[in-house]
Amino acid sequence: MENKLQYLINQVEGRQDELIQLLKHLIRFKTPAPPARNTEEAQQFIASFLEEKGFAIDKWDIYPGDPNVVGVLKGIHSNDYKSLIINGHIDVAEVSEEEEWIADPFTPIVQEGSVIGRGAADMKGGLAGALFATQLLHEAGIQLPGDLIFQSVIGEEVGEAGTLECCKRGYTADFAVVVDTSDLEIRGQGGVITGWITIKSKKTFHDATRREMIHAGGKLFGASAIEKMMKIMQGLQELERYWAVMKSYRGYQPGTNTINPAVIEGGRHAAFIADECRLWITVHFYPDETYEQVSKEIEEHILSIAQADPWLRENPPIFEWGGSSMIEDRGEIFPSLEVDAEHPAVHTLMLAHESILKDNAVVGVSPSVTDGGWFGETGIPAAIYGPGKLHQAHAVNEQVSIEQLIKYTKVILTFIYKWCHSKNSQ
Repeated sequence: MENKLQYLINQVEGRQDELIQLLKHLIRFKTPAPPARNTEEAQQFIASFLEEKGFAIDKWDIYPGDPNVVGVLKGIHSNDYKSLIINGHIDVAEVSEEEEWIADPFTPIVQEGSVIGRGAADMKGGLAGALFATQLLHEAGIQLPGDLIFQSVIGEEVGEAGTLECCKRGYTADFAVVVDTSDLEIRGQGGVITGWITIKSKKTFHDATRREMIHAGGKLFGASAIEKMMKIMQGLQELERYWAVMKSYRGYQPGTNTINPAVIEGGRHAAFIADECRLWITVHFYPDETYEQVSKEIEEHILSIAQADPWLRENPPIFEWGGSSMIEDRGEIFPSLEVDAEHPAVHTLMLAHESILKDNAVVGVSPSVTDGGWFGETGIPAAIYGPGKLHQAHAVNEQVSIEQLIKYTKVILTFIYKWCHSKNSQ
């Protein structure tokens, strides 16, 4: 077994030009989100690529023009050996016209040992390396004992959770690796949830009545929803500071759990007292918390503030949490993910990393979020492991180191081989 694996590892080095060309081919597919609805051609390429390698293909639309692709390579002894999901998203960050790239973002170039192009780091590099690993296994005629499931999903950049749709469709395994940007660290992540807090008056007033509702003896029970939202925002800041003092998680700077007042909308016209105000917030929380938990904490805190205010007591804030798309309904959820360093798959991935890089594997946490939390949410042990540095993701002249891409491909190839040769009793 070891001789076969070493032969494949050597192939990665010897055929690195093919690996680079595969990544460049993926980058040429223009799949920015937003605007999204543009991944059909790229996903069909991946579907055909996997089908040629013996995978059974499931391809279905999540949105028109944005299909998921899942390839299943059944193991020859599926019942007795471990199964694995390799997961990555095909969409990339948007590109604005004002950005000054050294070349067209979707015409990749190689410069100073890196591939430059939108998605190189986040995360077509991870997809390319994993796809190339499946190609090498296929060409060598290696039949894995355990199942290998390859998921190329849509929507990660805009919270559309193609990975969640895979989970809903019933795809599961003993372990999942999200091959997203992690600088070759094995990572968990905190979570993110967006929410809308709405203050709405039961009555609407002309702006000329303002004196009667704010000065002594006016006797008009009314208020500006915008001004009352200021009290809500102050309450959110108080809770955020409380969290920073009372909550922590290894690997994160204190206060990483934040409540960001991102967008505010309110009022209808200068001749009216504002009768409605909406605040869009983004909440970051730690890996050992759930979005249900943190949203409940926020609601309880804000409602206690409302109870202490005579007008808000009669016009309490309304909460809307999450959403399935930042494009369709202006909301998203990224569940958190804790990595169990003692899990056999994590141990196998660490050994694969150390055997290739001759350095200790790091098990840590991501400062960003990925689709990995959806696996944890549905009971599938998972970790994030991929090439690329986070400061390159979404950046002008986004790039990935070729040296790191090669190392990653060797590691993911080794891990696939080893884990899918692990017996269920292990």
